[in-house]
Order: sequence, then structure tokens, then C-alpha cells
Amino acid sequence: MYFDKGTKFNRRINKRKTVGAVLNIALIIALTIALIGLIVLLAEVLIKGLPWVSKNLIFNYPSRHPEQAGLLSALMGTVWVMACTAIISIPIGIGAAVYLEEYAPKNWITKLIEVNISNLAGVPSIVYGLLGLALFVQVLALGRSVLAGALTMSLLILPIIILTSREAIKSIPITYREAAFALGATRWEVVSNIILPSAFPGILTGTILAMSRAIGESAPMIAISALVYLTFVPSGPMDRFTVLPIQIFNWVARPQEGFRGIAAGGIVILLAVLFLMNAIAVYLRIKYQRRSNE
Repeated sequence: MYFDKGTKFNRRINKRKTVGAVLNIALIIALTIALIGLIVLLAEVLIKGLPWVSKNLIFNYPSRHPEQAGLLSALMGTVWVMACTAIISIPIGIGAAVYLEEYAPKNWITKLIEVNISNLAGVPSIVYGLLGLALFVQVLALGRSVLAGALTMSLLILPIIILTSREAIKSIPITYREAAFALGATRWEVVSNIILPSAFPGILTGTILAMSRAIGESAPMIAISALVYLTFVPSGPMDRFTVLPIQIFNWVARPQEGFRGIAAGGIVILLAVLFLMNAIAVYLRIKYQRRSNE
């Protein structure tokens, strides 16, 4: 009888190992296919876009002639929108994370808020675009301005900033808090002098990655600013604007072959900006992690 039980147990173990091995193989195959597709796509974009990357592409305004067209208005519009988005979303996101993790009572209201934040992080970006169009453009009468776009993008990335900041705060050992409280520190002194400096690398990384997502989103910006043709740089938060994804979309939609090439050049510049932001996030994370370990 004991022999039969041992045999059945071994069979179950072997079956689980077999299923696990099959799942691992399937995962490796799926990742390989995805990487191959990504590499092919990047190679095609680089081959078509690099010949069009020049000073004129960066410093010229859009034009009906692909040889004279540039990204200046879209590039500066992106800078304006991202700067206003950072000013709005970063303090609110980090403050909400600190409150939920350190101050909020553990009751059903807090749990409901946490669940809603997690759900909002997975909402499609076009939903935020339609919400921004209805709320900021029409109800609040901000028009199709930089401020309306920044508020919409803030709604998009706030759940991500809150979640990543909370995870960074959770990663701080509880012994840090207990030692500070034992020395007579107040809760705010613990948060400002112990928790936030220690969690800063994770908070910074999550914030920059959220901003990287925002800079590449086209659906909310199409809903807010529409497909505009601008030949000026925004001078204030209430001006009309366009951003890099919208300008690239405009060029791709044109039938002329030259605009397809210049659109690929715009994609190369957008990818370079995203790569630079991610590289900065990695560098700052490593730098401040080393400083905190010292």
C-alpha cells in the first residue's frame, strides 16, 4: 500500500515537471518570436529612417515637401506637454503613494482605492483621451491646449507612478522605521528623512518609465489636439500644440513615398528620446542605490 502511494506521488511529481518543462519551452518560443519580430521591425525603421535624420528634420517646421519638412513644432510641443505633465503628476503621484503606504488607515475604503488604482493602470489610453476631451477641453473650457494635453497624460500615468512608488516604499525594511521611532522621530521625520531617501531610486525609475510611456502615446493626443498642422512653437500652456506621435502619424498617412521615409526618420528620433530617458532611469537608479548602500 505504501509502495502504491509512493508510486502515485512520484507520478504526480513527474507530471508536474513535464508540464513545467512544456510551459518553459512555450515561453521561450514565444519570447524568441517576439524578439525576432521586434528586431526585424527596428531594422526596417533604421534602414528607412536613418538617411532622413538630419539637422533639417529636427529644426525645420512641417512642410508639404518631404525634403523641407521637420519636427520642430512637434518636438517642442512634446517638451512642453512632458514638462507640464511632470509638474502635475509627479508630486501628486508620490504624495498619494506616501499617504496610502504610511498614513492611510487599513480599512475597506483604502482597499477600494488601491483596487481602483490598480485597475486604472490597465485602462486603454484612448479612454483617457476621450475623458480628457470631455472634461478638460469641453467642460473646463481649456481648449485643445498644452495644459489640457498635460492633464490628460497626467491621468494616464498617475496610476503607474503611484503603484511603482508604493512598491519602492514597501521595499524599505521595517527595521528602518522601528529604529527611527525608537530614537523619538515623528512619522513625518521618518518619512522625509528615512523612507523617501531610501526609496528614491525606485520612485525615480518608475516615474521616468511612466514618462517614457506618456511620450510615446498617440491615442490620447489625437483625441485632445486632433490632427493639426502647426508651424509654430507653443509659447505657453494655453497654446495649441502637436507632438511627435501625431506628426509621425500625419506623415505616414500621406501617399507620397518621401513622407514614409521622413516618418521613419521621426520614429528614429522618438526611439532615441525614449532610449535616452530609459538610460537616464537606469543610471540614476544605480547611482542612488550605490549611495544608499554606502
